[in-house]
Amino acid sequence: MTLAGVANLAVNGLVEGAVIALPALALTLVMSIARFPNAATGDLMTLGAYVAVGVQAVLVGSAFGAPLLGMAVATLAAVVACAIVSVAAYELIFRRLGRAAMVASLLASIGLAFLIRSLITLVVGHEQHTFALPLVRAWNFGGLRVLPTDLAIGAVALVVLAAVFAWLHFGRSGRLLRAVADNPDLARLSGIRAQRLMWLLWALAGVLSAIGGVLLGVKSVVMPELGWELLLPAFAAMILGGIGSPAGAVAGALLMGVGQELSVPLVGPTYKIAVAFAVLFVVLLLRPAGLFGRPELAR
Repeated sequence: MTLAGVANLAVNGLVEGAVIALPALALTLVMSIARFPNAATGDLMTLGAYVAVGVQAVLVGSAFGAPLLGMAVATLAAVVACAIVSVAAYELIFRRLGRAAMVASLLASIGLAFLIRSLITLVVGHEQHTFALPLVRAWNFGGLRVLPTDLAIGAVALVVLAAVFAWLHFGRSGRLLRAVADNPDLARLSGIRAQRLMWLLWALAGVLSAIGGVLLGVKSVVMPELGWELLLPAFAAMILGGIGSPAGAVAGALLMGVGQELSVPLVGPTYKIAVAFAVLFVVLLLRPAGLFGRPELAR
């Protein structure tokens, strides 16, 4: 394979990894504070994609029917819908189960995932949908062919990730959220109002899931299994980077995305995900807590 071909695969892997990083970060944030893996993250992505594609279809032919403006409005609607559903799930289900019931919360999140997917299927059926976006030619940079759509997807994902990390490190509520994640008992004794932060946490998880679902829907097609199929790679990215490490989740997602794509010439597109999990196993053998993980959360 030529150098340009390898570069093409690497760019595709970075775009795919950036999309995986959004649900992986949502999983990591919930795991850091609520102490359980939220299996409903993937179906929240699906919900966001369906809300966005439905809103965009309604906007076609209106004043908001321009592709960029319509996508912005549709994505905003998806973000609001998923944030509301995520916070409602916390209030109605996960808060009642409590922090100690990790297995019960995990099972409840799996049940919630099936519920969301079943409702989506009941309302819209199993048909595949696509976003109404104009067809564009790939840009050629000395043999490196990149679709403008992929560049836009990667740019949006990276901007969202950068905004979340800036908020976590420089925003007051973000720093408080990190304090609760590091030591919840000390944070409570310090007078931090954890309840409001939990609402914020679950809203943020919904926002990340919605944007990830919209970007994935733009890159492929919108169908009921859209987010569920990305949930396993997102879990793997979280574990590879280290459970409880937001930066690790993003790094793990990017490594998985690039690793998968670079393995295509060797194993083909069908088995590329197996290579990513092989890398995961090797890393965990050397570092059981992941690349940047917190050992106490990996137990």
